[in-house]
Amino acid sequence: MKKVHFVLFGICILFCPLCSCSTGEAAATAAAQILGGSSQAPLFLSCKAVSEDEIDFEFSLPVNVVSLHFSPGQEFTLAEEGNKVRVNLAENLEPGLRIVADLLAEDSKGNTINVLVPFRSRNNRVPQMLINELRTEYSRPRAEFIEFKMLSAGNLGALRVFIAGNYKNPMIYEFSPVEVKAGEYVVLHLRTLEDSCRDEYGDRLDESGGTDSSPTARDFWIPGVAKLLHKTDAVYVLDQDDQVLNAVMISETPDTWWNKDYLAEAAKFLFNQGAWKTTDGKICGPKDAVDTSTVKTAATRSISRDESAKNTNTAADWHVTATSGATPGQPNK
Repeated sequence: MKKVHFVLFGICILFCPLCSCSTGEAAATAAAQILGGSSQAPLFLSCKAVSEDEIDFEFSLPVNVVSLHFSPGQEFTLAEEGNKVRVNLAENLEPGLRIVADLLAEDSKGNTINVLVPFRSRNNRVPQMLINELRTEYSRPRAEFIEFKMLSAGNLGALRVFIAGNYKNPMIYEFSPVEVKAGEYVVLHLRTLEDSCRDEYGDRLDESGGTDSSPTARDFWIPGVAKLLHKTDAVYVLDQDDQVLNAVMISETPDTWWNKDYLAEAAKFLFNQGAWKTTDGKICGPKDAVDTSTVKTAATRSISRDESAKNTNTAADWHVTATSGATPGQPNK
């Protein structure tokens, strides 16, 4: 094995908002720079934490590593080189920790490529969880929210929350490492409207102020004031392998099919993953999604799961509450 020393470094990076690490084609192109040699230089394809102490960098051609640095700094050895460079870390990392790699590689013809890529450490302790409650309406200082209920203990690090209706940037939030317990509620508030709003990544659940924050649930806040969630939409959570952990589709109208391509694509994607369907087991259209027509403009109503019922991944699990029925961070009404 070749020993490579580690250092700390600070540098600005480009990051793709649609994935948990900048390994998509656009991000790879932006973050990798060919430094010299022939036109048949290697291309950077991907970076992925494949286990708690292993990271793979993939290239279009075999390469040897000239240098590799991580921020925060990590001690490691190179286990393999070639089209796929495997790095063995000296110790397991915290689940879902954000790391930046700065890798300089060279092929057999002297072509060199410099890759600067962020990624998340492997999270093998993903909790079972459900999307439990949604609020689609906004009335300052009440922001829209997505509530999750933990069915088992685990860590939320690297889990990603998507809203299909925010089609230009559907990944709206990525969790940093945080331990959660079975039965715990987690509320993702979709705007930050007050200075007292705090992300509760520590031990205290009463750290955050802000309207609708809960002293007994974890509160997290998306910066800014943009509208992210609508009454006709799809919400889902992905793990690091792009597997759907839970999903819900909602519609204000009983149309036979979605009038937006991104919603139709979301319906097919969630069906193929076994995450959302009609009550008779088909791809969901608007008429089979959760009916949100009675929400209207009420910011104190929510779209709530029946917590006493078995999850069927259908609209039958859900209802719209009465006025003043929203319960962020608490059991549903």
